[in-house]
Amino acid sequence: MADISRRTLIAGTAGGALIGRSAQAEGPVRGHDGAEILGPRNPAREAQDPFTIRPPRTDHGTMPNLKWSFADSHMRLEEGGWARQTTIRELPISKAMAGVNMRLKAGAAREMHWHKEAEWSYMLKGRARITAVDEAGRTFADDVAEGDLWYFPSGIPHAIQGLESEIDGCEFLLVFDDGAFSEDSTFLITDWLAHTPKDVLAKNFGVPESALDHLPKEELYIFPAPLPGPLSKDRMGGAGLVPQSFSHRMLQQEPIQTRGGTVRITDSSVFPASKTIAAALVELEPGALRELHWHPNGDEWQYYLTGQGRMTVFGSEAKARTFDYQAGDVGYVPFAMGHYIENTGPGPLRFLELFRSPIYADLSLNQWMKLTPHALVRAHLKVDEQLLANLPEGRAPVLPA
Repeated sequence: MADISRRTLIAGTAGGALIGRSAQAEGPVRGHDGAEILGPRNPAREAQDPFTIRPPRTDHGTMPNLKWSFADSHMRLEEGGWARQTTIRELPISKAMAGVNMRLKAGAAREMHWHKEAEWSYMLKGRARITAVDEAGRTFADDVAEGDLWYFPSGIPHAIQGLESEIDGCEFLLVFDDGAFSEDSTFLITDWLAHTPKDVLAKNFGVPESALDHLPKEELYIFPAPLPGPLSKDRMGGAGLVPQSFSHRMLQQEPIQTRGGTVRITDSSVFPASKTIAAALVELEPGALRELHWHPNGDEWQYYLTGQGRMTVFGSEAKARTFDYQAGDVGYVPFAMGHYIENTGPGPLRFLELFRSPIYADLSLNQWMKLTPHALVRAHLKVDEQLLANLPEGRAPVLPA
């Protein structure tokens, strides 16, 4: 993980003034511009996206949609749990990454499988056991809980099973390093065996065909299974343990503390196995701002965990668009576009930032202005020296409300 001086992450607002700019319960009227909607309306939906129905004057031009709610995704219900996904089919701009939200009851298994894509996960609630085997026959098993991560490289076979917990199992977010990912394209052990001739299977396993009479005829995907025993019994040995753990305790990382919130950054510098996805967990207090910035290393895929937030994305060519987010929403920022995230709710705003990259990187507008010759900045922006002198020189992830 890079030292604090290399990134400036979050800024703040004065007196929570930004929270007051709400268009909630109003129509597309802004001063003398616009007019009330006379036809059918969906007030509940409009209330969730006030700056879509009545954008600020600073919004301009045509920008793609940068928001999707998992509440609008198809829910695949199975005995023992469910899954829903957000991919380029739901959010077409999301070409770099895709997400899956999954729930497993205690004992329920996400069956043994592998993917063409790498899999990164954040545990939302409850507990699960994860197991895997790498290409050298080395094994991995761990029990993960809320705030823990895992990462399985592409092609590595693995499984997930819900454990007993206060919520009866677990719920987690999966992120894949390809926006075209689909849960339906997963390589499942039951699907493979159901589509291989039985005599070939018998020869492969060295058993009579009758020993395979009870193999499932189709994929199981999510299904009830006996609760696993002690973790030590599931550490199978093989050729030894994997050299880099596939799990990581994100919440045990010391956060970057500011007066307006916290940030935890988890990339390959602290979680070496996670070679294609870097992440940050951001918490903003009411009124605080994740300062104006951009990322030089790829698109940003966001997942909102709690609270309410607002983001304006600047796409050059005088294009900008503002979006409102709440828990369960996905946000997206295309490569190098400038943006901020503001807490517009009464409580904390927590969200994940994810990148298809081994490292986390960003550039701050404040820091850029601070470290550029001030006479040149003043010539551009017509601001006084006092403003520039008060800007943070290093990382100031969250400015206070």
